[in-house]
Amino acid sequence: LLSVSCLGDCQLHTSCGIQKCTTDFVSFTSHLNAALKDFDLEFCKALRAYSVCTYRNSKVCRGNLVYHSAVLGIGDLMTQRNCTKDGPTSSTNPEMTHDPCNYSGHTEEREHHGGEKTPPPAYLFCGLFGDPHLRTFKDHFQTCKVEGAWPLIDNNYLSVQVTNVPVVPGSSATATNKITIIFKSYQDCTDQKVYQAMTDDLPAAFVDGTSGGDGNTRSLHIVEKVSGKYIEMHARYIGTTVYIRQLGHYLTLAIRMPRELVMAYEESQDLQLCVHGCPSSERIDQSGHLPLPVMGKLLPWGAAAHSPSGYTLETATTKCHEKILVKDIYFYSCVFDLLTTGDANFTAAAHSALQDVEALHPNKEHWRIFPRSGGGVGKDSKLFVSLGLLCLILVAYL
Repeated sequence: LLSVSCLGDCQLHTSCGIQKCTTDFVSFTSHLNAALKDFDLEFCKALRAYSVCTYRNSKVCRGNLVYHSAVLGIGDLMTQRNCTKDGPTSSTNPEMTHDPCNYSGHTEEREHHGGEKTPPPAYLFCGLFGDPHLRTFKDHFQTCKVEGAWPLIDNNYLSVQVTNVPVVPGSSATATNKITIIFKSYQDCTDQKVYQAMTDDLPAAFVDGTSGGDGNTRSLHIVEKVSGKYIEMHARYIGTTVYIRQLGHYLTLAIRMPRELVMAYEESQDLQLCVHGCPSSERIDQSGHLPLPVMGKLLPWGAAAHSPSGYTLETATTKCHEKILVKDIYFYSCVFDLLTTGDANFTAAAHSALQDVEALHPNKEHWRIFPRSGGGVGKDSKLFVSLGLLCLILVAYL
């Protein structure tokens, strides 16, 4: 083993942490028995931890001969024991442990090798619900048709595809009845896993019958919250959480994912609704720019304002107000869906979508976005809606 006779001399170098590195290494290895079969494994783990510790102190210890002796000794021992530089480390301190299947530890690992502090990972949110309403990773809100199969996400780590079907005969209004998710294989954390949900079939397992990782790592697993109605998927290795619900006959989806992984895609993967929004030909809101008429003055069904759904603006507003007390975008989306379909389950879908935002969206200040009153969409407003606008949009559906 490395000599620890320097410990007394190291006291003179208080700014250099080599003493603690060496003391920890002795602690990790003092109980090991060379006769045991796992000796090399545990010894290599201790050496890696020692190496990480010395690297952390490389700047403050660069003029310390004891430090340089330790670095050379570590290299010699790793060669003798055929230790790989990458791999698990021994630690009594959780900060020294790197778990390659825990995304929150990836930043720490970069700090070990780069010597620079990096900011905590930034997360993005995307949600799809209702008729259908899309909240993109950029917090843009769109109402789209997108009938058939469409990719929400398609990057190097994850693919999410939704299938939307018509909800009202003779209308182009659609809602989601199928969701397919592919978690792509990643190092030793997970093999490729495929999940598929359909109306009245919301399983708590992947298509291969498993529910995720083993009991130790749990790097990818499914949690059933309400049987057949609500599941959560947790992918620790990519720091990603997915919620899927069935409300009425249709599905909703909400996802939080690290920004750097969201943006890890090839040029050929440019069609991603969560990233770029819906194509202009599929958007009812015409690229986010429509006039905002004075509330109640633009009603396509005459003074009584009756829609084919059986709801009026007044009754739809009252119904949605039972679930959503604040008149934000989710409230008006609820009104829109009731006027379009007459299906009260869309009220619960809008309410649940708001709950998912509050659970997953990283920025509380952006949970709720309110429409502006007046003649148009301001440059500081990414979401827009009014009861008059809802009626205007509805004309395009019918």
